[in-house]
Amino acid sequence: MINPANKNLSLVRQCRLLSISRSGWYYESKGENPLNLTLMRLIDEQFLKTPYYGSRQMARHLIRSGYRVGRKHVQ
Repeated sequence: MINPANKNLSLVRQCRLLSISRSGWYYESKGENPLNLTLMRLIDEQFLKTPYYGSRQMARHLIRSGYRVGRKHVQ
């Protein structure tokens, strides 16, 4: 919706009309870390087998699988 080449409305004015910050216009999302994607996949697979695992048991499972994670990261 924002056209930076517009000569009648500045970029600042266009952002203000749309109620977004200028930094929000320039922000580019980095996406998810590949390690986190792997961990989430492993957690999902294990959760389907053992839905009663909590964060502590899931962290222990990942540690046994060779990943260095803590309970807070699993939560």
